[in-house]
Amino acid sequence: MIKNIIFDFGDIFINLDKQAVYRDLAKYGHPALTPEMDTLAKTYEVGKISSPDFIKELQRLVPKATAEEITQAWNSILLDFPESRLHFIEQLAADKQYRLFLLSNTNDLHIDYVKKTMGLDRFQRFQACFEQFYLSHEIHLRKPNLDIYQFVLNENDLKPQESFFVDDTKENTDAAEGLGITTWHLKVGEEDITDLKAKL
Repeated sequence: MIKNIIFDFGDIFINLDKQAVYRDLAKYGHPALTPEMDTLAKTYEVGKISSPDFIKELQRLVPKATAEEITQAWNSILLDFPESRLHFIEQLAADKQYRLFLLSNTNDLHIDYVKKTMGLDRFQRFQACFEQFYLSHEIHLRKPNLDIYQFVLNENDLKPQESFFVDDTKENTDAAEGLGITTWHLKVGEEDITDLKAKL
């Protein structure tokens, strides 16, 4: 019996354009994701470097872009947060049928941008729906590494067999399944988080 639901954030609640960052950086002569850039992004995602240092390192890789242009390109991945999804999670929280958790690979610049574009009131309404709101840069762990799922289970005394995890990345749901967690690999564009009840 499912008692706990763990949600991803990007492309589950907030829409993303995952190629936008590299399209934008291409304007400044950097058209592709390089291994160095990938490592830098993952280091930033677990909070091992500050936002100013991250921007400085990206500028080193994309020297034709200013710090402001780098920041705009970095945040271009983030699109809208449909009101229907906010109402859905607020209703689910109000029903008190499940313990709700958020588990997101993200970073400080993106969260700041989300707060500004969503509006702080809507963001706080969203955050209030969850018992715990886990962001990778704050807990220094990231999906799909097993330690992040184990951390959530241990911190909240959750049993894997009573837990359900939703993510748009198959690598992430596969990892959670390996610990005995039931998962939904949500197919973006074909499915929506508001269809959750049919998956439980």
